[in-house]
Amino acid sequence: MIKFQTLAWAVGGAMFLVVFGASGFPLALPDQDGQQHLGVATCASSVCHGSALERNSTLVLQNEFVTWSRHDRHRNAYNTLLNTDSQRIARKLGLENAHEAQVCLDCHADNVSVELRGTRFDLTDGVGCESCHGGSEEWIASHVLPASKRVEGALAQPYPTSEPKDLARVCLSCHLGTEDKFTTHRIMGAGHPRLSFELVTFLELMPPHWEKDEDYKARKGDSNLVNLWVVGQLMSAQEMLALLDSHLIREEKLVPEIALFDCHACHHAMSEKRWKPFALAKGAEPGSLRINLAPLAFLLPIAEGLLGSPNPEMLQALRALNTAVSESKADFTLALNTLSIELETVRAIAPEVLTEQQRIAMLKAIARNASRGHYRDYSLAEQALMAMNLMLEDSGRWASTRAEIQALFDTLKHEDHYSPESFATAATRLKEVL
Repeated sequence: MIKFQTLAWAVGGAMFLVVFGASGFPLALPDQDGQQHLGVATCASSVCHGSALERNSTLVLQNEFVTWSRHDRHRNAYNTLLNTDSQRIARKLGLENAHEAQVCLDCHADNVSVELRGTRFDLTDGVGCESCHGGSEEWIASHVLPASKRVEGALAQPYPTSEPKDLARVCLSCHLGTEDKFTTHRIMGAGHPRLSFELVTFLELMPPHWEKDEDYKARKGDSNLVNLWVVGQLMSAQEMLALLDSHLIREEKLVPEIALFDCHACHHAMSEKRWKPFALAKGAEPGSLRINLAPLAFLLPIAEGLLGSPNPEMLQALRALNTAVSESKADFTLALNTLSIELETVRAIAPEVLTEQQRIAMLKAIARNASRGHYRDYSLAEQALMAMNLMLEDSGRWASTRAEIQALFDTLKHEDHYSPESFATAATRLKEVL
């Protein structure tokens, strides 16, 4: 198994974490690993991962290619670029088409450089095996060997998707973005949907090409889904802070990258007087831009679950990030640095395995905050509901709270008609049941 270490580093005064591999070099994402990507076809043999049926005689199911090709939406990521909506977006962006534009292919395909594409590589396969597992040129033969015959610490290994933080990082690289590829406000203005992502919910909705049997748990660990949710939230916060640094601090633009702000603070009917102060944005003035707190806000219930009480320093750091938007770049840098330190404080105390008491405390904290109207922005309510749905299932309470959780889902059916008050009222009923 690849061993990792982490190192804090500073950019623009803000602290971030880089994940390092066994070689001592930063762990590259699959599209930046410098390895030959041989193509999905190299994995599709019936004796490898292309079996029509699951097999019980090997450590893996061997029908992974079939599951991906028939049921996984990643398979059609490239094909999406061929539809009418995508072509309309491309034209508005001044592009000849979407399916050849690098900015589109970066997330809708395994868009490695031409010299790293093997003879069986096909860009139209979309987001395939090597998009997540990395270029297979140097490990495609050795990865079928028993663990006892593999070279410990070898550089040529698949990207470690079984490591929660690395899994979150590769997913977030498209579903949130990186400094190199990001769904800007310009792209969304041309018609691209708003991005929303929560690691566990999205994984649970994806058809699994693995089976978490005892052998799987022995080889890759058995992570409780709430543990994975915490890792996903910590990584989302880390990546969001990095985006804020690269796009709001280091970029010299008259108008900042608006995609990093809350969409719904601006996108509603002018006749709708919905502005109202709420806990996470206290101090922000009416009409001011607000940072999209969805990747950051749930550090609060995580910290509360771990510490046993609310974390006022974290809350103040989140508020300061929003109020600093209307101040100087130096003020925003200081606020970003302060929140980065608070993130590392939470990360330092987060155990690999949460206790039941900690998981329940996080659930109750989210339900309480939701009932108090802390999640007025649609993106915040969306994240809160995905978290509570997961935690109710984990605690064995989902069936007994089905009516209450369904009422919450009903308030989020129509994004354009979201009522923060209705969401808070439904959350109050859930909190009372809990």
